[in-house]
Amino acid sequence: MNWLEVSLTVNGELAESVADVFARFAPNGVMTEQGVKFLDEEDEGTATGPITVRAYLEVNDQLEETRQKLEESLFYFGMITPVPAPAYKQIADQNWMEAWKQHYKPILIGERLLILPAWLESPEPNRIPIKINPGMAFGTGTHPTTQLCLELMEKYFDECHPERSEGSLHSVGDSSLAEKRLAQNDINVIDVGCGSGILSIAALKLGAKTVLGVDIDIESVKNSRENADSNGVGEELILGQGSVTEVLSGNFPFKSAPLVVANILAPIIIRLFDAGLADLVESNGEIILSGILAHQAENVIEAAQAKDLKRSAQRQMGDWVAISLKR
Repeated sequence: MNWLEVSLTVNGELAESVADVFARFAPNGVMTEQGVKFLDEEDEGTATGPITVRAYLEVNDQLEETRQKLEESLFYFGMITPVPAPAYKQIADQNWMEAWKQHYKPILIGERLLILPAWLESPEPNRIPIKINPGMAFGTGTHPTTQLCLELMEKYFDECHPERSEGSLHSVGDSSLAEKRLAQNDINVIDVGCGSGILSIAALKLGAKTVLGVDIDIESVKNSRENADSNGVGEELILGQGSVTEVLSGNFPFKSAPLVVANILAPIIIRLFDAGLADLVESNGEIILSGILAHQAENVIEAAQAKDLKRSAQRQMGDWVAISLKR
């Protein structure tokens, strides 16, 4: 089956009326598309500019009649208020779900991790697969902030794993405590703003005992659980709605951890430090922060240092930065 796409670009006041006209002739529904601008560094995207309304007419024996009736309706609508002429484009039918999936490929992260779309088999059996259903743009593994955070997490677990330490003697000091914890499978992790759950799942697969993932968005919590199920992760991942305040208030099984991760926007990270983000990090523990643009890094580091955290590592990919700090 083929389709004829009909589209019309109008201002926001007319979009709903045009969509109503289109809907009379497009039983499969109508879609709208609008530009996005970012008002500030915390804005997730604000709709702006004209709106394009699209509908799809089935190519069959009644197409020309349907098209004529649609244009007549637009003509009469145009007598009330001017509207531009519609644009038409032939669309070949295809399996849209399969076509969508073709855009997602396995992503190699660091030395040992592999982000894997949930419907694929792993092409790298020696790597640790993290299966993700790409339900949201942030947290699918394609964004630099997620990749940088995963690289620093892998580094953390590798450094505290006895079998990966150089030589037969363990170092003394902070790292020896981490080594003992991992050897005893005793490392808990807190993931603030867990999103898709990708960092929480990775932490468990890298050797964490238990991970607490919190997010203020209940849909993110649900998405995290779905991805956890795809990875065979169960009760060792504790999920709940909330943020730093709820964790420190004792709403969850533990209030602090040797490793804390937060892949959020920089201004929010800075505000979370005022809310007690640093208090989630145990003594000699580490926090990995991502979602930071390069020009914001120093402000984040200053906020962390004010809470007795010291930078131990920093990585950059394009305009994005991830920072690891120790308490």
